[in-house]
Amino acid sequence: MKAIRVHATGGPEVLRFEEVPTPTPGRGEALVKIEAAGVNFTDIYYRLGWTKAALPFTAGVEAAGTVATVGPEVSGLEPGERVVYTGPLGAYAEQAVVPAWRLVRVPRGIDARTAAAAMLQGMTAHYLSHSTYPLKAGHTALVHAAAGGVGLLLVQMAKMLGARVIGTVSTEAKARLARDAGADEVIDYTQADFEAEVKRLTGGRGVQVVYDSVGKTTFDKSLNCLAPRGYLFLTRPTLGNYTATPDELNARAGDVLGWVAAGRLRLRIERTFRLAEAAEAQRLLASRGTTGKLLLVPA
Repeated sequence: MKAIRVHATGGPEVLRFEEVPTPTPGRGEALVKIEAAGVNFTDIYYRLGWTKAALPFTAGVEAAGTVATVGPEVSGLEPGERVVYTGPLGAYAEQAVVPAWRLVRVPRGIDARTAAAAMLQGMTAHYLSHSTYPLKAGHTALVHAAAGGVGLLLVQMAKMLGARVIGTVSTEAKARLARDAGADEVIDYTQADFEAEVKRLTGGRGVQVVYDSVGKTTFDKSLNCLAPRGYLFLTRPTLGNYTATPDELNARAGDVLGWVAAGRLRLRIERTFRLAEAAEAQRLLASRGTTGKLLLVPA
C-alpha cells in the first residue's frame, strides 16, 4: 500500500510517498481502509519533531473510511462499517491500524470526506465551548481567528449555546465567513485595536471568556478584554485529554457528527489533495492562509 512516511524530521520535503507493507491489526485493533484524511497543524508538529514520535513513522492523525478487518478481542465492530477517528498516527496512508475503541461510526447522510473534516476540529471546538469554559446564554465570548478551521466551528457552537460572539479576523473575506458562521460582531484587527473595540461593543464591561489560539501577539490585550472575574484559560489544546475514555469520545463525537448530519453545524472543506501531495497540503496549511479544512484522498 502507499503511505506518507517520515524518516527524519524537518520541512515538508521529508514527507515521502512510499510503498509499505499493509499492517495487520493486533489485539483490540482494526484495519481501516482510508477514504479521506485530515491535514492538521498537529501533523506539522510531528513532522518538525516538536511532538515526538519514533522514526520512521506514517504521518497523519485523522481519517475516515471503512473497516477492512478486525483483530482478536474486538467485538461490536464488523468489516464494512463506516468509521472515523482521530488520535493515532498513520492516517496519511491507504490503510491504517487503529485501536478499535478510537473508531466512531459515521452516521447516515455523512460521507467520508465530511466525517474526516469534522472530527479533530469539531471535537476541539466542542471541548472548548462545552468543557474548558462551558458557555451559556448571556455570556459574551471573544474568539480569535474566528474564520479558521476551529474558529468557524467554535462560533457556531457558541451560538447554539446562546452566547454572544465577537470574532477577530485579518481580512474582509474572513470577516464575511465569521459572520456567516453566526458571529454577532467581527473585528478586523489589522484595521482596529481589538481591545478598544471589545470594550466599545460591550459598553466597557468586557467578555466572560476569550478563546485565544494566537497567543504571543494577543495575550495581554486579551486579558484586558475580560470582564471582572472573566476567564482566559491558559492551556495547550490536547484533544486526547478530552476524549480519554470511550464514553467521552463517543459523546463528543456523537454531538459533532449528529449536528453535521442534521445540518446544524456547517463545515468548510477548502481543498482536497491526492495523498502524494501531502507536502503541498502542509505548506498551504502552514501559510495560515486557509479558512477551511484541507483533506488528503488516497484514491
